[in-house]
Amino acid sequence: MMESESQERVQSQSERALAGIRELLFSGVFAPGARLSEPAIAERLQLSRTPVRAALARLEQEGAVDAIPSGGFSVRKFATEDILDAIELRGVLEGTAARLAAERGISPAQSEVFGTLLSEIDALLQVPGEDLDHAAYTACNAAFHDLLKESCGSSVIAREVDRLTGLPFASPNALLMVQRDLPEFHGSLVQAQSQHREIVNAIEMREGSRAEALAREHARLARRNLEVAMNDDRIKARYPALTLVTA
Repeated sequence: MMESESQERVQSQSERALAGIRELLFSGVFAPGARLSEPAIAERLQLSRTPVRAALARLEQEGAVDAIPSGGFSVRKFATEDILDAIELRGVLEGTAARLAAERGISPAQSEVFGTLLSEIDALLQVPGEDLDHAAYTACNAAFHDLLKESCGSSVIAREVDRLTGLPFASPNALLMVQRDLPEFHGSLVQAQSQHREIVNAIEMREGSRAEALAREHARLARRNLEVAMNDDRIKARYPALTLVTA
């Protein structure tokens, strides 16, 4: 029992370190190219250096930080094209998940959860844009995309989606805060919800090719929003994480 509890504690610390460093990186705390200090990060996250070191190594494997030849890690700078390609690839992976889910079929329980999420998002979008419960929408959107990647029953696809969405601005929720400053913000959420509903419909109707095409088009909404944000100096000034992305 004690060994099991020890393993769970180590795993919990590793997960905290990974999530904490990601948040620090993508919230603009560190300047692009800055060397990352293990002791400083460990102190900031109230963790030992061991899980911090492991998390940095994991982030380097994912492509979120760069390894320094002399030792240690630095904050990675991303070309705009790299992030746009990551979003495009997320669409390919989620599209594949949607196609396989349609071809293999989903369970009644999965279909019910999809329906519940769609209804919850519909209710959230009934209020004017400025009064939107952002936290609730973000949670529902994340749950929808998690269910989508898992609906085909492929651990390979789910793992690759998780790896890819670790990059800045590549996850389904990454641009929601930035989108709030765009005039078309609420309209883009309504469009996204319409695509959510069509994807689920295609999966339930066992229309694999249609489900795949819809999921790939859905990811392109995020691509267009990032392109708009990167060309608006007012938005870039308000979101420090955008400094990680260079022209």
